[in-house]
Amino acid sequence: MKQLRLGPLAGLLAGAGVLSWAGARLWDSLGTLPSVPLAAPVVLAVIAAVLLATALSIRSRLRAQRERRPGAKGVEPLMAARAVVFGQASALVASLVAGMYGGTCVFLLGYLDIPPRRDQAIYAGLAFAAGIAVIAAAVFLERVCKLPEDGDRNGTAAAA
Repeated sequence: MKQLRLGPLAGLLAGAGVLSWAGARLWDSLGTLPSVPLAAPVVLAVIAAVLLATALSIRSRLRAQRERRPGAKGVEPLMAARAVVFGQASALVASLVAGMYGGTCVFLLGYLDIPPRRDQAIYAGLAFAAGIAVIAAAVFLERVCKLPEDGDRNGTAAAA
């Protein structure tokens, strides 16, 4: 598996943001802009929490295994690989979704004097922040599951 790079994630986020901003302008000129669902930031925050909890769990299990604690529960390589794939997929999708909501938020910033639009801008901004949290948690999970390099004798990373 190839490691996630922040450059392509940032490119996806920026590209989706620009397209979303332009789409919001066009849609608003032709009619009513669809609303940002209140559930969007909540769902993204839950995904970020699951990714973070998985990363912390795997990290503590690897640490216990390295320190040879009695009764330490190891990490199965297949489980770690699945966690990494889940993290990578989540980061890629979250970069697109965060860009989409970020572009919508930037468009809506021009209409903060209208209360419904202000609420939509807040929801879009929260969804953007939660999307960034998903990306950060996914990158952290991937770093936790990274195999040690050939020259790394400390065994500071492990599993996938």
